[in-house]
Amino acid sequence: MMALVLACSAVSATAGPLDKTECIAPAKPGGGFDLTCKLVQTALLDGKYIADPMRVTYMPGGIGAVAYNSVIAQRPDENNTIVAFSGGSLLNLAQGKFGRYNENDVRWLSAIGADFGAIIVSESSPYKTLKDVLAAVKADPTKVVFGAGGTVGSQDWMKAALTAKAAGVDPRAMRFVAFEGGGEAITALQGGHIHVYSGDASEAVQQQLAGSKIRVLAVMADKRLPGALASIPTAKEQGADIQWPIIRGFYMGPKVSDTDFKTWSDTFKKMMATPAYEKLRAERGLFPFDLVGAEADAYAKKRVGEYRLLAQEFGLAVTPPAK
Repeated sequence: MMALVLACSAVSATAGPLDKTECIAPAKPGGGFDLTCKLVQTALLDGKYIADPMRVTYMPGGIGAVAYNSVIAQRPDENNTIVAFSGGSLLNLAQGKFGRYNENDVRWLSAIGADFGAIIVSESSPYKTLKDVLAAVKADPTKVVFGAGGTVGSQDWMKAALTAKAAGVDPRAMRFVAFEGGGEAITALQGGHIHVYSGDASEAVQQQLAGSKIRVLAVMADKRLPGALASIPTAKEQGADIQWPIIRGFYMGPKVSDTDFKTWSDTFKKMMATPAYEKLRAERGLFPFDLVGAEADAYAKKRVGEYRLLAQEFGLAVTPPAK
């Protein structure tokens, strides 16, 4: 009996950060966070970086706030647990929607891919380019109706607000209709109830494949995207320097050791450099956007700061800058 106890103690003492791994998706099953966890669950196991399948658990609430607060307060040093986040999580942090914690209270592990904002119109729209949209908004902002799956302050609203700003119009003067989700907004776009949809690039591709009569006028990326949207110019090419990457990635608790954090960072770096991972990422509608360790940490904090400034400019509530 004593020998068994000693053996178990030895095993637990040598258990590393890649043993019995867990990925927390801060939402119900089936959404973007679930997709993010499932992507690395498959990539880590297929690449033999982990011996056992990663456990995916769900912690919905507050658009990520419940998971953020839980990991910081109750599970700060769990070295085998990663939590999914998105660009929307960073925007919510900037607007104080995660409670008393800020961007400095976790360790940002990685960005594993991204989607990008896109300006979308119906096939029958008179707007053939982003410049057409900007000219129409500038001429009379009340005659151009934007719409998207999100309320004021959401990612989709911010993309519309930046478009209005590029036209020289105060975003508070633009007309915006909020829908429950992207699907409803696409339906309204095709029905002529809204004129411009500030959505996502990969979503637009999926909608086109499903038969939606829509046209992508611009992508909010630093350069043209690969694949089906390769011929679509960036917003910057059309005179509006708008970039809106919707990154997906992971963070860890604030008290995870440097050694264990480095193990995860090195593993992600190796995994994301493989053709197998590129294929998995593309199958899930994500474009390349790979950062790990210190680079990922710096990017997340910088992005929250930028979102905070944007939100202030647009008259939205924000958290004080992190000390």
